[in-house]
Amino acid sequence: MKTLYRLPLYLALILIIHAEESGNAGPEAQHPCISLREVTSIVLANNPAIQQAVKKWAAARARIIQEGAWDDLKVSGNSRAARFVDVPPNAFTDQMVSVEQIIPVTGKNLLRARVAAADAIAAFEQARREQLDVLAKTRASYFRLANAYAQLELNRKNLVSLRQIAEISRSRYEVGKANAAEPLVGEVEASKLLESEQDILRSISAEQSLLNVLMNRDAFAPLGQPQETRITSLAISMDEARALMLASRPEIKIAQAKIDMEKSRVDLSRRNWIPDPAIKVEAQRYNDSRQAASELDAGLSFTVPWVNPGKYSAAVREAKENFAAAQHGFDQVNAESLGLLRDALQKVHTAKHHVELFEEKLVPQARRAFEANQFAYETGKASFLEWITAQRNLRDLEAMAQQHVADYYAALAELEAVVGADLNVFPSTKGKESK
Repeated sequence: MKTLYRLPLYLALILIIHAEESGNAGPEAQHPCISLREVTSIVLANNPAIQQAVKKWAAARARIIQEGAWDDLKVSGNSRAARFVDVPPNAFTDQMVSVEQIIPVTGKNLLRARVAAADAIAAFEQARREQLDVLAKTRASYFRLANAYAQLELNRKNLVSLRQIAEISRSRYEVGKANAAEPLVGEVEASKLLESEQDILRSISAEQSLLNVLMNRDAFAPLGQPQETRITSLAISMDEARALMLASRPEIKIAQAKIDMEKSRVDLSRRNWIPDPAIKVEAQRYNDSRQAASELDAGLSFTVPWVNPGKYSAAVREAKENFAAAQHGFDQVNAESLGLLRDALQKVHTAKHHVELFEEKLVPQARRAFEANQFAYETGKASFLEWITAQRNLRDLEAMAQQHVADYYAALAELEAVVGADLNVFPSTKGKESK
Protein backbone atom coordinates (compact mmCIF):
# COMPACT_ATOMS: atom_id res chain seq x y z
CA MET A 1 0.00 0.00 0.00
CA LYS A 2 2.82 2.37 0.76
CA THR A 3 4.06 1.91 -2.81
CA LEU A 4 0.66 2.99 -4.11
CA TYR A 5 0.78 6.14 -2.02
CA ARG A 6 4.25 6.92 -3.35
CA LEU A 7 3.03 6.82 -6.96
CA PRO A 8 1.46 10.34 -6.95
CA LEU A 9 4.67 11.71 -5.47
CA TYR A 10 6.83 10.20 -8.19
CA LEU A 11 4.42 11.33 -10.88
CA ALA A 12 4.59 14.86 -9.51
CA LEU A 13 8.38 14.77 -9.48
CA ILE A 14 8.46 13.53 -13.09
CA LEU A 15 6.10 16.33 -14.15
CA ILE A 16 8.16 19.00 -12.42
CA ILE A 17 11.47 17.72 -13.80
CA HIS A 18 10.00 17.48 -17.30
CA ALA A 19 8.68 21.03 -17.05
CA GLU A 20 12.10 22.29 -15.99
CA GLU A 21 13.90 20.47 -18.80
CA SER A 22 11.40 21.50 -21.48
CA GLY A 23 11.77 25.13 -20.47
CA ASN A 24 15.54 25.19 -20.85
CA ALA A 25 15.36 25.59 -24.66
CA GLY A 26 13.59 28.92 -25.11
CA PRO A 27 13.29 31.41 -27.95
CA GLU A 28 16.17 33.49 -26.62
CA ALA A 29 18.61 30.64 -27.15
CA GLN A 30 18.19 30.76 -30.92
CA HIS A 31 18.98 34.39 -31.76
CA PRO A 32 21.38 37.05 -30.49
CA CYS A 33 20.29 39.85 -28.23
CA ILE A 34 19.03 43.15 -29.60
CA SER A 35 19.37 46.53 -27.91
CA LEU A 36 16.86 49.31 -27.56
CA ARG A 37 19.19 51.65 -29.44
CA GLU A 38 19.36 49.22 -32.37
CA VAL A 39 15.59 48.76 -32.48
CA THR A 40 14.83 52.49 -32.41
CA SER A 41 17.46 53.19 -35.09
CA ILE A 42 15.87 50.64 -37.44
CA VAL A 43 12.39 51.99 -36.72
CA LEU A 44 13.40 55.59 -37.44
CA ALA A 45 15.03 54.54 -40.71
CA ASN A 46 12.45 52.07 -42.02
CA ASN A 47 9.04 52.61 -40.44
CA PRO A 48 6.51 53.22 -43.27
CA ALA A 49 4.29 55.57 -41.25
CA ILE A 50 7.25 57.83 -40.46
CA GLN A 51 8.46 57.77 -44.05
CA GLN A 52 4.96 58.58 -45.31
CA ALA A 53 4.72 61.60 -43.00
CA VAL A 54 8.18 62.82 -44.05
CA LYS A 55 7.23 62.60 -47.73
CA LYS A 56 4.07 64.61 -47.07
CA TRP A 57 6.19 67.26 -45.39
CA ALA A 58 8.53 67.36 -48.41
CA ALA A 59 5.52 67.75 -50.69
CA ALA A 60 4.18 70.60 -48.54
CA ARG A 61 7.54 72.41 -48.75
CA ALA A 62 7.46 72.22 -52.53
CA ARG A 63 4.09 73.96 -52.45
CA ILE A 64 5.66 77.15 -50.98
CA ILE A 65 7.63 77.92 -54.15
CA GLN A 66 4.60 77.30 -56.33
CA GLU A 67 2.34 79.62 -54.35
CA GLY A 68 4.92 82.43 -54.21
CA ALA A 69 5.64 82.43 -57.92
CA TRP A 70 4.20 84.93 -60.40
CA ASP A 71 1.40 83.88 -62.72
CA ASP A 72 2.58 82.31 -65.95
CA LEU A 73 3.41 84.57 -68.86
CA LYS A 74 0.62 84.57 -71.44
CA VAL A 75 1.58 84.56 -75.13
CA SER A 76 -0.95 84.67 -77.96
CA GLY A 77 -0.77 84.96 -81.74
CA ASN A 78 -3.21 85.47 -84.65
CA SER A 79 -2.74 85.08 -88.39
CA ARG A 80 -5.09 85.64 -91.35
CA ALA A 81 -6.51 82.34 -92.63
CA ALA A 82 -8.71 83.74 -95.42
CA ARG A 83 -10.16 87.05 -96.60
CA PHE A 84 -13.27 87.22 -98.79
CA VAL A 85 -13.35 90.95 -99.53
CA ASP A 86 -11.01 93.31 -101.34
CA VAL A 87 -9.34 95.84 -99.06
CA PRO A 88 -6.80 98.59 -99.71
CA PRO A 89 -3.19 97.83 -98.84
CA ASN A 90 -2.31 98.08 -95.13
CA ALA A 91 -5.96 98.41 -94.20
CA PHE A 92 -5.97 95.28 -92.03
CA THR A 93 -3.43 93.33 -90.04
CA ASP A 94 -2.49 89.87 -91.23
CA GLN A 95 -0.49 88.75 -88.18
CA MET A 96 -0.53 89.74 -84.52
CA VAL A 97 1.60 88.54 -81.55
CA SER A 98 1.01 89.61 -77.93
CA VAL A 99 2.69 88.96 -74.57
CA GLU A 100 0.80 89.53 -71.32
CA GLN A 101 2.05 89.32 -67.72
CA ILE A 102 0.17 89.91 -64.47
CA ILE A 103 2.30 91.93 -62.04
CA PRO A 104 1.61 90.95 -58.39
CA VAL A 105 1.95 94.44 -56.97
CA THR A 106 -0.50 93.64 -54.17
CA GLY A 107 1.70 90.80 -52.83
CA LYS A 108 -1.06 88.20 -52.97
CA ASN A 109 1.43 85.62 -54.13
CA LEU A 110 3.55 86.26 -51.03
CA LEU A 111 0.52 85.82 -48.81
CA ARG A 112 -0.31 82.55 -50.56
CA ALA A 113 3.31 81.49 -49.95
CA ARG A 114 2.89 82.31 -46.25
CA VAL A 115 -0.21 80.12 -46.14
CA ALA A 116 1.74 77.30 -47.80
CA ALA A 117 4.64 77.81 -45.39
CA ALA A 118 2.32 77.51 -42.40
CA ASP A 119 0.84 74.36 -43.93
CA ALA A 120 4.37 72.98 -44.38
CA ILE A 121 5.08 73.67 -40.70
CA ALA A 122 1.94 71.76 -39.78
CA ALA A 123 3.06 68.87 -42.02
CA PHE A 124 6.48 68.87 -40.35
CA GLU A 125 4.94 68.78 -36.90
CA GLN A 126 2.61 66.00 -38.03
CA ALA A 127 5.69 64.05 -39.11
CA ARG A 128 7.19 64.66 -35.67
CA ARG A 129 3.98 63.44 -34.05
CA GLU A 130 4.09 60.28 -36.14
CA GLN A 131 7.71 59.75 -35.16
CA LEU A 132 7.01 60.33 -31.46
CA ASP A 133 4.05 57.95 -31.47
CA VAL A 134 5.96 55.23 -33.30
CA LEU A 135 8.93 55.61 -30.95
CA ALA A 136 6.68 55.42 -27.89
CA LYS A 137 4.97 52.34 -29.28
CA THR A 138 8.34 50.77 -30.11
CA ARG A 139 9.82 51.42 -26.67
CA ALA A 140 6.71 50.19 -24.87
CA SER A 141 6.71 47.01 -26.97
CA TYR A 142 10.45 46.53 -26.37
CA PHE A 143 9.99 46.77 -22.61
CA ARG A 144 6.97 44.47 -22.69
CA LEU A 145 9.10 41.97 -24.59
CA ALA A 146 11.90 42.33 -22.04
CA ASN A 147 9.34 41.87 -19.28
CA ALA A 148 8.01 38.72 -20.95
CA TYR A 149 11.49 37.22 -21.09
CA ALA A 150 12.04 38.17 -17.45
CA GLN A 151 8.72 36.55 -16.53
CA LEU A 152 9.79 33.43 -18.43
CA GLU A 153 13.02 33.31 -16.46
CA LEU A 154 11.16 33.77 -13.18
CA ASN A 155 8.74 31.04 -14.15
CA ARG A 156 11.58 28.60 -14.78
CA LYS A 157 13.31 29.55 -11.53
CA ASN A 158 10.08 28.79 -9.75
CA LEU A 159 10.00 25.39 -11.42
CA VAL A 160 13.46 24.72 -9.99
CA SER A 161 12.29 25.90 -6.56
CA LEU A 162 9.23 23.68 -6.84
CA ARG A 163 11.46 20.74 -7.70
CA GLN A 164 13.46 21.36 -4.53
CA ILE A 165 10.24 21.49 -2.53
CA ALA A 166 9.13 18.21 -4.09
CA GLU A 167 12.46 16.57 -3.25
CA ILE A 168 12.17 17.61 0.37
CA SER A 169 8.54 16.49 0.45
CA ARG A 170 9.54 13.12 -0.96
CA SER A 171 12.23 12.70 1.68
CA ARG A 172 9.82 13.58 4.46
CA TYR A 173 7.18 11.27 3.03
CA GLU A 174 9.61 8.33 2.98
CA VAL A 175 10.32 8.75 6.68
CA GLY A 176 6.63 9.17 7.48
CA LYS A 177 6.68 12.92 8.21
CA ALA A 178 4.48 13.94 5.27
CA ASN A 179 1.25 12.73 3.71
CA ALA A 180 0.41 11.85 0.12
CA ALA A 181 -1.51 15.08 -0.44
CA GLU A 182 1.63 17.18 -0.48
CA PRO A 183 3.00 15.93 -3.83
CA LEU A 184 -0.43 16.40 -5.37
CA VAL A 185 -0.35 20.04 -4.34
CA GLY A 186 3.09 20.29 -5.91
CA GLU A 187 1.72 18.74 -9.10
CA VAL A 188 -1.02 21.38 -9.27
CA GLU A 189 1.53 24.16 -8.82
CA ALA A 190 3.72 22.69 -11.56
CA SER A 191 0.77 22.52 -13.94
CA LYS A 192 0.00 26.18 -13.26
CA LEU A 193 3.57 27.12 -14.05
CA LEU A 194 3.42 25.17 -17.30
CA GLU A 195 0.24 27.02 -18.24
CA SER A 196 1.82 30.36 -17.35
CA GLU A 197 4.84 29.55 -19.51
CA GLN A 198 2.66 29.05 -22.58
CA ASP A 199 0.95 32.39 -21.96
CA ILE A 200 4.34 34.06 -21.61
CA LEU A 201 5.57 32.49 -24.84
CA ARG A 202 2.46 33.80 -26.57
CA SER A 203 3.20 37.30 -25.24
CA ILE A 204 6.78 37.05 -26.50
CA SER A 205 5.53 36.09 -29.95
CA ALA A 206 3.04 38.98 -30.01
CA GLU A 207 5.63 41.60 -29.05
CA GLN A 208 8.16 40.21 -31.52
CA SER A 209 5.57 40.49 -34.28
CA LEU A 210 4.74 44.08 -33.30
CA LEU A 211 8.40 45.12 -33.24
CA ASN A 212 9.03 43.48 -36.60
CA VAL A 213 6.08 45.36 -38.09
CA LEU A 214 7.30 48.65 -36.62
CA MET A 215 10.75 47.97 -38.11
CA ASN A 216 9.11 47.19 -41.47
CA ARG A 217 10.27 43.58 -41.35
CA ASP A 218 8.48 40.30 -41.91
CA ALA A 219 6.36 39.58 -38.84
CA PHE A 220 7.77 36.05 -38.79
CA ALA A 221 11.40 37.24 -38.90
CA PRO A 222 13.46 36.09 -35.90
CA LEU A 223 14.11 38.71 -33.25
CA GLY A 224 16.63 38.42 -30.46
CA GLN A 225 16.06 38.81 -26.76
CA PRO A 226 16.14 42.41 -25.51
CA GLN A 227 19.26 43.44 -23.66
CA GLU A 228 19.02 44.61 -20.09
CA THR A 229 18.56 48.37 -20.34
CA ARG A 230 19.16 50.86 -17.58
CA ILE A 231 16.98 53.92 -17.96
CA THR A 232 18.09 57.25 -16.56
CA SER A 233 15.83 58.58 -13.84
CA LEU A 234 13.54 61.40 -14.85
CA ALA A 235 15.18 64.63 -13.74
CA ILE A 236 12.61 67.25 -14.66
CA SER A 237 10.14 69.15 -12.54
CA MET A 238 6.48 69.63 -13.34
CA ASP A 239 7.04 73.29 -14.26
CA GLU A 240 9.97 72.38 -16.51
CA ALA A 241 7.95 69.65 -18.20
CA ARG A 242 5.07 72.06 -18.69
CA ALA A 243 7.28 74.73 -20.28
CA LEU A 244 9.02 72.16 -22.47
CA MET A 245 5.71 70.73 -23.65
CA LEU A 246 4.28 74.14 -24.53
CA ALA A 247 7.40 74.81 -26.60
CA SER A 248 7.76 71.38 -28.22
CA ARG A 249 4.49 69.46 -28.46
CA PRO A 250 3.57 68.99 -32.16
CA GLU A 251 -0.16 69.50 -31.61
CA ILE A 252 0.47 72.93 -30.07
CA LYS A 253 2.77 73.91 -32.92
CA ILE A 254 0.23 72.67 -35.47
CA ALA A 255 -2.48 74.76 -33.80
CA GLN A 256 -0.19 77.81 -33.88
CA ALA A 257 0.58 77.15 -37.55
CA LYS A 258 -3.15 77.06 -38.28
CA ILE A 259 -3.54 80.47 -36.61
CA ASP A 260 -0.76 81.88 -38.81
CA MET A 261 -2.33 80.26 -41.85
CA GLU A 262 -5.77 81.72 -41.19
CA LYS A 263 -4.30 85.13 -40.38
CA SER A 264 -2.58 85.16 -43.77
CA ARG A 265 -5.84 84.16 -45.40
CA VAL A 266 -7.57 87.11 -43.73
CA ASP A 267 -4.95 89.44 -45.22
CA LEU A 268 -5.32 87.71 -48.58
CA SER A 269 -9.11 88.10 -48.57
CA ARG A 270 -8.71 91.82 -47.93
CA ARG A 271 -6.19 92.25 -50.72
CA ASN A 272 -8.51 90.48 -53.14
CA TRP A 273 -10.34 93.81 -53.30
CA ILE A 274 -7.29 95.24 -55.06
CA PRO A 275 -6.66 93.80 -58.53
CA ASP A 276 -3.22 92.99 -59.87
CA PRO A 277 -2.60 94.78 -63.20
CA ALA A 278 -1.67 92.89 -66.34
CA ILE A 279 0.76 94.51 -68.77
CA LYS A 280 0.34 93.56 -72.41
CA VAL A 281 2.70 94.20 -75.34
CA GLU A 282 1.35 93.52 -78.83
CA ALA A 283 3.09 93.51 -82.23
CA GLN A 284 1.04 93.73 -85.49
CA ARG A 285 1.94 93.32 -89.13
CA TYR A 286 -0.27 94.82 -91.87
CA ASN A 287 -1.21 93.00 -95.03
CA ASP A 288 1.05 94.89 -97.41
CA SER A 289 3.88 95.75 -95.06
CA ARG A 290 7.44 94.64 -95.64
CA GLN A 291 8.52 95.09 -92.03
CA ALA A 292 8.42 92.22 -89.53
CA ALA A 293 6.28 94.39 -87.25
CA SER A 294 4.26 97.25 -88.59
CA GLU A 295 2.94 98.42 -85.23
CA LEU A 296 3.85 97.91 -81.56
CA ASP A 297 1.22 98.52 -78.87
CA ALA A 298 1.30 98.37 -75.10
CA GLY A 299 -1.66 98.11 -72.77
CA LEU A 300 -2.77 97.66 -69.17
CA SER A 301 -5.72 95.62 -67.91
CA PHE A 302 -7.12 94.55 -64.57
CA THR A 303 -10.21 92.96 -63.08
CA VAL A 304 -12.92 95.02 -61.41
CA PRO A 305 -13.85 93.35 -58.08
CA TRP A 306 -15.79 96.38 -56.79
CA VAL A 307 -18.82 95.56 -58.94
CA ASN A 308 -19.32 92.35 -56.90
CA PRO A 309 -18.93 93.52 -53.28
CA GLY A 310 -21.02 90.74 -51.77
CA LYS A 311 -18.62 88.07 -53.00
CA TYR A 312 -15.50 89.65 -51.54
CA SER A 313 -17.16 90.79 -48.31
CA ALA A 314 -18.31 87.23 -47.69
CA ALA A 315 -14.77 86.00 -48.34
CA VAL A 316 -13.42 88.39 -45.71
CA ARG A 317 -16.05 87.28 -43.18
CA GLU A 318 -15.26 83.64 -43.90
CA ALA A 319 -11.54 84.21 -43.35
CA LYS A 320 -12.18 86.07 -40.07
CA GLU A 321 -14.40 83.27 -38.75
CA ASN A 322 -11.80 80.67 -39.64
CA PHE A 323 -9.16 82.75 -37.90
CA ALA A 324 -11.29 82.95 -34.75
CA ALA A 325 -11.93 79.20 -34.93
CA ALA A 326 -8.19 78.56 -35.18
CA GLN A 327 -7.61 80.64 -32.05
CA HIS A 328 -10.22 78.66 -30.13
CA GLY A 329 -8.68 75.47 -31.47
CA PHE A 330 -5.31 76.54 -30.08
CA ASP A 331 -6.86 77.13 -26.66
CA GLN A 332 -8.47 73.69 -26.78
CA VAL A 333 -5.24 71.95 -27.79
CA ASN A 334 -3.34 73.82 -25.09
CA ALA A 335 -5.79 72.77 -22.38
CA GLU A 336 -5.95 69.16 -23.57
CA SER A 337 -2.15 68.97 -23.72
CA LEU A 338 -1.83 70.14 -20.14
CA GLY A 339 -4.33 67.48 -19.09
CA LEU A 340 -2.36 64.79 -20.91
CA LEU A 341 0.87 66.03 -19.33
CA ARG A 342 -0.57 65.86 -15.84
CA ASP A 343 -1.86 62.32 -16.42
CA ALA A 344 1.45 61.21 -17.91
CA LEU A 345 3.47 62.67 -15.03
CA GLN A 346 1.16 61.02 -12.51
CA LYS A 347 1.47 57.71 -14.31
CA VAL A 348 5.26 57.94 -14.16
CA HIS A 349 5.15 58.88 -10.48
CA THR A 350 2.78 56.01 -9.64
CA ALA A 351 4.79 53.45 -11.61
CA LYS A 352 8.02 54.58 -9.98
CA HIS A 353 6.42 54.31 -6.55
CA HIS A 354 5.34 50.74 -7.33
CA VAL A 355 8.84 49.82 -8.53
CA GLU A 356 10.50 51.17 -5.40
CA LEU A 357 7.91 49.60 -3.10
CA PHE A 358 8.30 46.15 -4.63
CA GLU A 359 12.07 46.26 -4.97
CA GLU A 360 12.80 47.70 -1.53
CA LYS A 361 10.07 46.13 0.62
CA LEU A 362 7.57 43.65 -0.76
CA VAL A 363 9.88 41.29 -2.68
CA PRO A 364 12.62 41.16 0.03
CA GLN A 365 9.96 40.58 2.70
CA ALA A 366 8.33 37.81 0.67
CA ARG A 367 11.72 36.20 0.06
CA ARG A 368 12.53 36.21 3.77
CA ALA A 369 9.10 34.78 4.52
CA PHE A 370 9.65 32.00 1.97
CA GLU A 371 13.06 31.13 3.40
CA ALA A 372 11.66 31.16 6.93
CA ASN A 373 8.79 28.86 5.92
CA GLN A 374 11.22 26.56 4.15
CA PHE A 375 13.37 26.25 7.27
CA ALA A 376 10.28 25.81 9.45
CA TYR A 377 8.96 23.05 7.17
CA GLU A 378 12.29 21.22 7.15
CA THR A 379 12.34 21.29 10.95
CA GLY A 380 8.71 20.24 11.22
CA LYS A 381 7.44 23.57 12.60
CA ALA A 382 5.37 24.58 9.54
CA SER A 383 2.99 22.78 7.24
CA PHE A 384 3.54 22.08 3.59
CA LEU A 385 0.62 24.34 2.73
CA GLU A 386 2.29 27.28 4.50
CA TRP A 387 5.49 26.65 2.62
CA ILE A 388 3.89 26.33 -0.81
CA THR A 389 1.76 29.43 -0.10
CA ALA A 390 4.89 31.41 0.74
CA GLN A 391 6.51 30.18 -2.46
CA ARG A 392 3.46 31.17 -4.53
CA ASN A 393 3.34 34.60 -2.87
CA LEU A 394 7.02 35.20 -3.62
CA ARG A 395 6.50 34.13 -7.23
CA ASP A 396 3.57 36.49 -7.70
CA LEU A 397 5.35 39.46 -6.11
CA GLU A 398 8.49 38.95 -8.20
CA ALA A 399 6.38 38.81 -11.35
CA MET A 400 4.48 41.96 -10.33
CA ALA A 401 7.75 43.75 -9.55
CA GLN A 402 9.06 42.99 -13.02
CA GLN A 403 5.77 44.11 -14.55
CA HIS A 404 5.95 47.43 -12.68
CA VAL A 405 9.45 48.03 -14.09
CA ALA A 406 8.12 47.55 -17.62
CA ASP A 407 5.15 49.81 -16.84
CA TYR A 408 7.49 52.49 -15.52
CA TYR A 409 9.61 52.46 -18.66
CA ALA A 410 6.52 52.49 -20.87
CA ALA A 411 5.16 55.46 -18.87
CA LEU A 412 8.41 57.34 -19.51
CA ALA A 413 8.08 56.62 -23.23
CA GLU A 414 4.51 57.91 -23.16
CA LEU A 415 5.61 61.03 -21.30
CA GLU A 416 8.17 61.80 -24.01
CA ALA A 417 5.46 61.43 -26.64
CA VAL A 418 3.17 63.80 -24.72
CA VAL A 419 5.88 66.43 -24.17
CA GLY A 420 7.14 66.11 -27.73
CA ALA A 421 10.83 66.35 -26.82
CA ASP A 422 13.72 64.13 -25.77
CA LEU A 423 13.83 63.92 -21.98
CA ASN A 424 17.23 62.15 -22.00
CA VAL A 425 15.94 59.07 -20.20
CA PHE A 426 16.41 56.52 -22.98
CA PRO A 427 19.67 55.44 -24.63
CA SER A 428 20.55 57.64 -27.59
CA THR A 429 20.28 56.14 -31.06
CA LYS A 430 23.77 57.52 -31.73
CA GLY A 431 25.56 56.94 -28.47
CA LYS A 432 26.55 53.83 -26.56
CA GLU A 433 23.79 52.20 -24.61
CA SER A 434 24.37 51.96 -20.88
CA LYS A 435 23.87 48.72 -19.07
